Amino acid sequence: MSVQKQTVSFTDTAYSFAKELVETGEYPNMSAAVSGELAKAKAERTQERAVLEAELKRRLSLPLDQWEPVGNASDITASARAHLAAMTHKS
Repeated sequence: MSVQKQTVSFTDTAYSFAKELVETGEYPNMSAAVSGELAKAKAERTQERAVLEAELKRRLSLPLDQWEPVGNASDITASARAHLAAMTHKS
């Protein structure tokens, strides 16, 4: 595994959290804390995506007569249409 050096900036809250992780011994240093927490975040996103994909596959495998209605298509796009109309009136 290669190591890439990068300078980053943190909010006070993020810095305090990373520092706390090091001080409590969860990580040996700030770099390891940031890398470790990013790895955890990536794993969590991967898991969430896998759960979503499994649910989509499950729902798509249902016969059409078992699909549940999701509402009126115009309801889904109403906020987008309102936003576009507001932008049109501004110009």
